[in-house]
Amino acid sequence: MKRRTALLAALLATAGAIAHAQDNPLRIVVGYAPGGATDKVARIVGEKLQAKLGTTVIVENKTGAGGRLAAQQVKAAKPGDNVLMVGNPAVMVVAPLVFKDNGYDAERDFVPVSHVNDYEFGLAVASAVPVRELSHLLAWLRANPNQANFGVPATGSLPHFFALMTGDKAGVKAQVIGYRGSGPLLADLLGGQVPVALDTLDGLIPQHEAGKLRILAGSGAKRSPAAPNVPTFKEAGLDLVATGFNAFFAPATMPPAKVQQYAEAIREVMRDPDTQRKFADAKMTPVVSTQAQTAAMLKAYRAQWGPVVQKSGYQP
Repeated sequence: MKRRTALLAALLATAGAIAHAQDNPLRIVVGYAPGGATDKVARIVGEKLQAKLGTTVIVENKTGAGGRLAAQQVKAAKPGDNVLMVGNPAVMVVAPLVFKDNGYDAERDFVPVSHVNDYEFGLAVASAVPVRELSHLLAWLRANPNQANFGVPATGSLPHFFALMTGDKAGVKAQVIGYRGSGPLLADLLGGQVPVALDTLDGLIPQHEAGKLRILAGSGAKRSPAAPNVPTFKEAGLDLVATGFNAFFAPATMPPAKVQQYAEAIREVMRDPDTQRKFADAKMTPVVSTQAQTAAMLKAYRAQWGPVVQKSGYQP
């Protein structure tokens, strides 16, 4: 009888825990459409968190305004809400500098939780273009300045400002052409409507491997393991290094103990070899980071990119 009572109590406790997890799931808000790099990050980490925390995890895609709508939604969370946001430089660094009424304060309204991956940028041309080295392309652009059109996946994105940095370093006045995502950008690159594309390296690699475009340089400090045949900008002759990031953020209303719980859980998830393999398969560099390291990383990004954005005079 005692065993039956103990078993019944255990079953009831388990059922109660499951019900609580279902009633109060962890929502991970992504400001971009399903299938993109930020969405992939949320789903890889979310799946692992669900198993680790025993909590239902829901990835919610709140698209619009370059990720700012998602930030506005998470900012408005109540203290008891279980919600995190996957943020990138466009939302946490660039938007606060260029929008007068951003709808949120990136430093006041959010708490850094965990930096989970870095990504690089690549400069590419269509394979039909008879250019195989960055130096040759830049020489051609200097000779044909009216052709110095750099396509990027979105205006106001980090590739936008990296294109301007590239033009400055190369002595070319870059004309930036913004698209509604990588798909339309690559379609126009392959169709010859734009001569050069600057996008995240992970987005360019599949077409590069298929022989449809040629990546002339990557923006990392060293060659990407996902594209070892692609030289860095430094190796190609331009002294440029730049990366982007994805990190988890909590609303400032979340109790510090809960923020710490999520930070430790995500850190453990990112240590998992299977998680690291999934990031590598997605052509992204996984990062294991503490809250303090995440905050320091964010501060460094703001110091690096703030002057670039302000110098550009970019107005949405």
